[in-house]
Amino acid sequence: MAAPAYNEEANIAAAVTEWREYLAGHPAIGAWEIVVCNDGSDDATGAILAGLREDCPELVVVDFPENRGAGAAIAAAIAHTRMDWVVLLDSDGQFPIANLDAFLDRVRAGEADAFSGARVKKADGLAYRWGSAASGAVSNLTHGTRYRDFNSIFKVVRGPLLRALCLESGGMNCSTEITARIAELGRPWVEIPIEHRERGGGARGWRFWRGARDRALFVGYLGYRRWLLRRGVLRIPEPPPMLRERAR
Repeated sequence: MAAPAYNEEANIAAAVTEWREYLAGHPAIGAWEIVVCNDGSDDATGAILAGLREDCPELVVVDFPENRGAGAAIAAAIAHTRMDWVVLLDSDGQFPIANLDAFLDRVRAGEADAFSGARVKKADGLAYRWGSAASGAVSNLTHGTRYRDFNSIFKVVRGPLLRALCLESGGMNCSTEITARIAELGRPWVEIPIEHRERGGGARGWRFWRGARDRALFVGYLGYRRWLLRRGVLRIPEPPPMLRERAR
């Protein structure tokens, strides 16, 4: 499991405890790990994670000395994972880990290398829902896909595939980029409906209008990248050897 955290002192203890209890108590889950990147928080997030780490050896904490953005934080958390499968989610409490129940049988059946949670009812405000829907529609159009929730961060991805991605986003567009990068590789996402709830506490770490501007720019960049790939100006990197064997 990999997650970013920035100024989440109101949520991080409850989130990590929920994850730990679920992973340790689920009969279908063997070895597990939780990797959280503390993205230069200036509140008590780092201290809380350090305290949680004392009682949970499966918790790995990556600390940034200064804030670098959610994209850099999730990339660092992914890079520190070691398991065959990685669950991605936020540390703000909006994605219940119990959503994973709907994924496990399909993961074990080898149905796909990448699964994504489609939020049935988004618990965000109207402006955020509209922005997500608009950017998702544009992303689907440019990538020739029809995903219900292109921007969802709740994902379950084969570890070697996820760790091989060269992620570039520095802000809140990391989930959109991960969807796009794996789609570029010809690996379809299997979407599964999930629950989405309101934040447990605290405030979002980014301003709405700045975030909307950055998302529009980033979605435009991804579309331009897709166009360059189709023209052969860019090439898609080779997948990891293990995944090449699976594709045969």
